[in-house]
Amino acid sequence: MYAAILISLILSFMPSAGTIKAVVITKSAEVTLFSEAPIENIEAVSKSAYGVINTDNGEIQFGVSIRSFRFRKSLMQEHFNENYMESDKFPAARFKGKLNTPIDISKDGEYPVTVVGDLEVHGISKKRTILGTIRVMNGKLEINSVFEVKCKDHDIKIPSLVFKNIAETIKITLKGTFITVT
Repeated sequence: MYAAILISLILSFMPSAGTIKAVVITKSAEVTLFSEAPIENIEAVSKSAYGVINTDNGEIQFGVSIRSFRFRKSLMQEHFNENYMESDKFPAARFKGKLNTPIDISKDGEYPVTVVGDLEVHGISKKRTILGTIRVMNGKLEINSVFEVKCKDHDIKIPSLVFKNIAETIKITLKGTFITVT
């Protein structure tokens, strides 16, 4: 299913005239969720996030299956999917936006970037400005970003019974290596 989504993302980035210089993709970006709470910190990792960047115009898209997150404790994973994220109803989180600064993949270096776009989590989309870095080395791009997501912004309910177990703001870390496809 996600291969079809990735292919459709790539095709949506290619202009009909064929003037594009490069589209870079990843199928194995790592997304880490971290919730610091008084009783117990919660951390989960997905190593199967996908992303596409059109380096000509700076358009960028990411997605991650909610069920792909792995927790240290299986009960945490079950509660995350069933009680909070409702992953059967909202199977993926997505981001679609644009880099504010163009990246020249022909020049190695590390570039601070700002991406403006829409983050959809739990079926609710919010306009976001996210900071990160892109490192270019031998035509490959490594992207790194750390940002926060407020549960209330995406209508993720935290029952009062467990409010001390889960932070209201979740720290998200994104890391991925992109390869050129065009």
